[in-house]
Amino acid sequence: MENSRQEKVQKFEEFVDKRLKPDLLHAISQRDKVFEQQKIFADLRRNIENLEKNSVTSLRTLVNLGSEVYLQAEVENTQHIFVDVGFGFHVEFTWSEALNYIEKREEKIARFVKGFENYFNFQLRDLYQNGYFDIY
Repeated sequence: MENSRQEKVQKFEEFVDKRLKPDLLHAISQRDKVFEQQKIFADLRRNIENLEKNSVTSLRTLVNLGSEVYLQAEVENTQHIFVDVGFGFHVEFTWSEALNYIEKREEKIARFVKGFENYFNFQLRDLYQNGYFDIY
């Protein structure tokens, strides 16, 4: 009986080391990317709402040219903004169009997070049903 328990413990440890730990590292990496996207969209939403609230029609700003080199720029018309939509493409939006786009992207991110949660819940349920947690 003790031998059977040791085999189950060893099998479980192997599964944790070979499957769950790599999955966890991948999930953490994906989570960090998702959090970064959420922060970017929240910041953009907040900036657009501030522009609308304060009725800003023009502004002066610093533009990062790369390698921490900045250029002072004047935006004469803030009614249209360019939003990075991925793959190096930027789309010109009005404020309301940008807010609609942000809302859709945030919904997509939320579905992605939910899918990840479902995947890991399925993995744990599968482990439980296959007796991996039945060590004793």
